[in-house]
Amino acid sequence: MMSEEKNGFLDDIDEIEAELEEQELADLESPSVEELEDENKQLKDRLMRAMAETENMRKRGERDRREAEAYGGTKLARDLLSVHDNMARALENIDESLREQHSSLTEGLELTQRELLQVFEKHKIVKVEPANGDKFDPKLHQAMFEAPVPNTVKGTVIQTMAPGFTIAGRLIRAAQVGVSSNTDPVKPVESED
Repeated sequence: MMSEEKNGFLDDIDEIEAELEEQELADLESPSVEELEDENKQLKDRLMRAMAETENMRKRGERDRREAEAYGGTKLARDLLSVHDNMARALENIDESLREQHSSLTEGLELTQRELLQVFEKHKIVKVEPANGDKFDPKLHQAMFEAPVPNTVKGTVIQTMAPGFTIAGRLIRAAQVGVSSNTDPVKPVESED
């Protein structure tokens, strides 16, 4: 009796092994041409997407590097603008007698101011200083006041209180200006003949 049960049990194992072998052989059968072409298309698509993503990452990294190089010193530049302003105010307030008495000090301040401006220029920091009569540009100028000054065109600069600055074309600080609000027509200047 035991031998019959063992054989029956072993027969079941043999059947299971045979089914597994058939399934493995079915899995090993070569896929159809359509399946291979479909798989090929999918792999090509994945490859193209991966290549495009890699190229986009390279371009993005290059752009970020250029921007960091051009604009990396923006905070330092903003901080140095007050140094520039203070030096300019100091030089403006030196009268002729003081200039003669302390000529070397005055000359040192002027040289330092020029050096600062040269360093600004080296790092693509450009001074924006509108002249009287220039059209007000809200992208570069900050209107501090409006006044109806005679013989001026409405919307033009009538006074510059502080220059503005850009770094590589990007505004760091707007020029602080006064703007004409004159609504009267501009009278032509009469020449004395």
